Amino acid sequence: MSNGMCVFLVIVALMVGAVLGFFGARRYMIKYFQEHPPIDENMLRTIMIQMGQKPSERKIRQMANAIKLQSKAQGKK
Repeated sequence: MSNGMCVFLVIVALMVGAVLGFFGARRYMIKYFQEHPPIDENMLRTIMIQMGQKPSERKIRQMANAIKLQSKAQGKK
């Protein structure tokens, strides 16, 4: 093989690796955030207290479920 062909194959391999790595990392992060949402019930409680509201368990669970449903809907897109 000539040097030009070797360089071409290396460049193609790097491009394919970069594309596959990007989509693999994207898929992993989507799955991670669906399993471990960044906002949990304790954080919601703290946010509501800081806003001056007295949080009820019903309202906190309702907000947490809404966040989970929204993240699942975005994951399906």
